[in-house]
Amino acid sequence: MQQLYPDLWQTRAEHPAPGLITHAYLLTRETGNVLFYNSSHEDEWQHMAELGGVRYQWLSHQDEVGGSLADLRRRFACELSIHGEEQAEAERFTPVAKPFGDSPEVRADIRILPTPGHTRGSVCFFYASPHGKRYLFTGDTILMDNSGRWRSGYLPGMSDKATLAASLREELAVLKPDVVISSATYGEHPWVEMSPGDWPAAVEEALAELL
Repeated sequence: MQQLYPDLWQTRAEHPAPGLITHAYLLTRETGNVLFYNSSHEDEWQHMAELGGVRYQWLSHQDEVGGSLADLRRRFACELSIHGEEQAEAERFTPVAKPFGDSPEVRADIRILPTPGHTRGSVCFFYASPHGKRYLFTGDTILMDNSGRWRSGYLPGMSDKATLAASLREELAVLKPDVVISSATYGEHPWVEMSPGDWPAAVEEALAELL
C-alpha cells in the first residue's frame, strides 16, 4: 500500500478490464477505519490489519462488487454498505449492513452523497480530514483521463446522461475538495490534488460532454 496523506492509503492497482485500472483507499481513524471501493490483494489486507483493520467498507457503485467482499468481511468483520438500488448485486457475495439511500447523509463524520447517473446507485463520499485536506471520493462519476482532461463517467447503454449531469451540477460542483479520488482510472491520475477554485471548472469540463 502507498501512503498518500497521514490518514489515507492507496492499495496496489488492479486491472479488471483492458486499459482500466482500479484502486481502493483506506482512511485511518481512531473511531474505525473506512475502506472505500474494493481490493482483492490479500497482501494489502495484511497491511490494512497492521493499520487497525477495516470497520466499514463503502462501495461507490456496483462495478466494485466482487468475491473479495466476502473475504474482507470474514477477515475484518467489517460492515459493508452500497446504495439500496445495487444492494442485490453486493449480496450475491455477502450481506449489506446498511444500504445508502436517496438523500445525502452523514455517517462517521463522512458525507454520503447519492450521485446517480453513471449507474442508478452511484454514490460519492466527502470527508474533511483533521490533517487539513478535504477528500472527495467520486467512484466513476467523474475522473481525470490520461491527457489531464476531466471526464464524466457516462457509458452509453448503461448510464443516464441527464441524471449524471444533474448529479455533477447539483451535488458535486458545490463542494470544495482538495483531493479528488476516483475508483477507476485510465492509469495516470487515480487521485488529483486541486488548487483553490479549480474544482468548478473541472466539473464544467466533465459536464461539457453531457450537454
